Amino acid sequence: MTTAAIIVAAGRGQRAGGDIPKQWQMLAGRPVADHALTAFAGMQRVLVIHPEDRARADGLGVELVMGGATRTASVRAALEALAGRGIAHVLIHDAARPLVPAAVIDRVLAALAQYPGAAPALPVSDALWTGEGGLVTGTRDRDGLYRAQTPQGFHFDAILAAYRAFAGEAADDVAVARAFGLNVAIVAGDEANLKLTYPGDFARAVAILKGHPMDVRIGNGFDVHAFCPGDHVWLCGVRVPHSKGLFGHSDADVAMHALTDAIYGALAEGDIGQHFPPSDPEWKGVASRIFLADAAGRIAARGLRLANADVTLICERPRIGPHATAMREVLAAILAVDPDRISVKATTSERLGFTGREEGIAAMATATLVSA
Repeated sequence: MTTAAIIVAAGRGQRAGGDIPKQWQMLAGRPVADHALTAFAGMQRVLVIHPEDRARADGLGVELVMGGATRTASVRAALEALAGRGIAHVLIHDAARPLVPAAVIDRVLAALAQYPGAAPALPVSDALWTGEGGLVTGTRDRDGLYRAQTPQGFHFDAILAAYRAFAGEAADDVAVARAFGLNVAIVAGDEANLKLTYPGDFARAVAILKGHPMDVRIGNGFDVHAFCPGDHVWLCGVRVPHSKGLFGHSDADVAMHALTDAIYGALAEGDIGQHFPPSDPEWKGVASRIFLADAAGRIAARGLRLANADVTLICERPRIGPHATAMREVLAAILAVDPDRISVKATTSERLGFTGREEGIAAMATATLVSA
């Protein structure tokens, strides 16, 4: 079943302070909205934005929908944009909740196997008062009361019909669903899934992020390509003059292939052949930077960043040293990191084996990914 995530980021968030809306303010070096999007990596994602925020959102690499004057109108616009695409389930999430744990998302999705709607919430544990003029005027029973969170999930066709039938403005998506007669299951929320509303909430979010253990992933890649007739080879995206070429379905950039595989390995997402099958004519003769750029995009989508990459070329010739700096710069540009995080070096096999006989070039690479 196809699941889509709608991230609502069209509000102005004035109570949070700052010169720009809260969803575009920085949290641990990234926009708040980017954190929220990362939580739903792997799903079809739609980001609902205010038209004035188009420039801020263009670089996030997701589908954009222009929001309406109210949250209800914004969600309705996103649902209509997804209509007819075969979506089975949809999760609707506020961008102002950037730290939603994966376990909360999983609980919502699991509940949709039994109910047309599901949403996370926390039971109210504090005593409840009424007050007037700064004085307590009474108490309220807290039994059966919950603090609602997002994402709120639904069977897509059901919530689309509910929004089409709803007039006015609702507090959230559950209110629209219930007005249409849909049952909505309550699943356990999480205190970490806080909503950024006031300036002090940003400090709380930073503290939560610091409390998360660092995710460190290391992957290795290895590739080999044989020589063939030609006058140059492509290595790390650099055209290197040589008396031979390298044989391959793409441009046969053996170094980029090894590094791409190292990243896929660190992400536990298979290898280059699974994502770009050599049997597919679409990839015949293409530049290998396409493969590496895909791997780089997956790093960001998983909420990670590249700490460093190390590439070793194994060959007698051509000489790599004169081109190593250019190679590092090309790889760094594709991976969106500083060149000092990329190492490119070479060694020979002391005239042993196929590389020693100058029958081809081998490459191995290691990539380290850490929490963003």
